[in-house]
Amino acid sequence: MNNIAIIPLRSNSKGIPKKNKKKLLGRPLFAWTLTEAIFSDLSKVYVFTDDQELLNYIQKEFSWSKKVIALSRSAESATDLASTETAMIEFAEKIKYDFDTICLLQATSPLTTRSNINEAIAKLSSEAYDSVLSVVSAKRFIWNEDGSSINYNYTERPRRQDFNGTLIENGAIYISSKDNFIQNKNRLGGKIGFIKMNEDSLTEIDEVSDFIIIEELLKKRFINANRGFNKIKAFCVDVDGVFTDATLTVTDDGEFSKSFSVRDGMSISLLMATGVEVIVLTSENSKVVAQRMKKLGIADTYLNVKDKFSFLEDLLERKEYTRENIAYLGDDINDMANILSCGLGLCPKDADSSIINSADIVFTRKGGDRVVREACEFIIKYNHRF
Repeated sequence: MNNIAIIPLRSNSKGIPKKNKKKLLGRPLFAWTLTEAIFSDLSKVYVFTDDQELLNYIQKEFSWSKKVIALSRSAESATDLASTETAMIEFAEKIKYDFDTICLLQATSPLTTRSNINEAIAKLSSEAYDSVLSVVSAKRFIWNEDGSSINYNYTERPRRQDFNGTLIENGAIYISSKDNFIQNKNRLGGKIGFIKMNEDSLTEIDEVSDFIIIEELLKKRFINANRGFNKIKAFCVDVDGVFTDATLTVTDDGEFSKSFSVRDGMSISLLMATGVEVIVLTSENSKVVAQRMKKLGIADTYLNVKDKFSFLEDLLERKEYTRENIAYLGDDINDMANILSCGLGLCPKDADSSIINSADIVFTRKGGDRVVREACEFIIKYNHRF
């Protein structure tokens, strides 16, 4: 089955300017839904946008995934008055309706998971529905403006545990068969089914305050997922502010240099000797870093990585590791999602305050001052229990 998804994005947003690119735990908002779609059972994921900056970013930063395709959207379908269906129809015509099912995923629902997407795909195909949407079972008592209750009898108020609640659209996932979409020109139609998502997914990004709420919900999800002790199989480490003190020496002709601790290098060798792989992820494209890591024998050195979370997710899948087996050492907000989601989140003592508040371990050393050695020694001792 050719199950495809469209993630429609607009360059302009009146409520929250540049909303889709606004950072959520150090990552662009749209990247949360896109990453989950990549690792789902979808065949292809199209990001459909009129934002040229976003098109360039996706083509570059998600080039490691053959699933992701960035397509240009017309200005007419991206106005405040244009419906999402307008964009979906334009998109379908652009790809000549080359799909069996089309799944609408909303970037404003960053709590959507790959398992939610897979459940919707399975529901549509296995139970002969024409379309499926995601809902939340909310145990809330709902009223009309005329003072009449909608979903319960207020004279016989039920206990919460005896109340089935009400199914509410959470705006995250809509999936339709090709025939149904062509016939109805709508995300829904025909025989409609639903999948239930967690109640917290009812929160969408509509206001600036929603970012704060969603960040806390994501943090809680990561913490709950990583409870327990697991052997560390790989050590993933940032460069600037960790291997170095985050300063550069720049000459008149534009050349620059970084300083690395020799003792950090020795600890990397000791850690790798115990069987722990070392992975270097940096957002900088630096020949100096490449040379240093080559000298240390770190084959898994990746430069110019902007979305470290999704890149690491792909790398771990190829290596057949889980995040529970990863120790991650970083110092700034673009490391936050990995620090929260990996088995051990580590940081130097002079990391950004948001990272210090998120990490499992805050070391006594600063970036560039043998904090990598401190981390390596900690992991070696930690792994002894296994």
